Amino acid sequence: MIQVIDKFLNVEDLNILSSSINSDSFPWYYLNHKVIPGDGHSQFTHTFYNDFNPTSGYFNSLILPFINKLKSSSIKRIKANMTLKNNKIIKYKFHNDFKDKNMKTGIFYVNTNNGKTIFKNGKEIDSIKNRMIIFPSNLEHAGTSNTDIENRIVMNFNWF
Repeated sequence: MIQVIDKFLNVEDLNILSSSINSDSFPWYYLNHKVIPGDGHSQFTHTFYNDFNPTSGYFNSLILPFINKLKSSSIKRIKANMTLKNNKIIKYKFHNDFKDKNMKTGIFYVNTNNGKTIFKNGKEIDSIKNRMIIFPSNLEHAGTSNTDIENRIVMNFNWF
């Protein structure tokens, strides 16, 4: 039910993604919550694609390599999430991205850190650079903070 794919992108595409998303000119937007408003956590996000339409000038240069590998028929949303280093590991609220069991969710780890993705069934996935996990969008999962490097960056894909 949860597929783990290491070395998802080729080296060239990964280097382009990493240098762009870690650049001091990449546009990150502050969000005052992680999962639901009022949850007491915050993050920075960048939406590449929303409601079946591109929303970012970075779509062609950074996202097309993913689209080609995922072979999706229809994309609902693609966004990047960045959380800053914390002094302790915090498990965020369990949630599902969408309730549609036919939709898929992918989480791509842009960097390696000691944060995790945890599923309600107890399975834990380590944040390893260039790893993609794929699962049904209605599967409840949660992210954690990290304590070892400056930030944790993941990309979230939702598609049919």
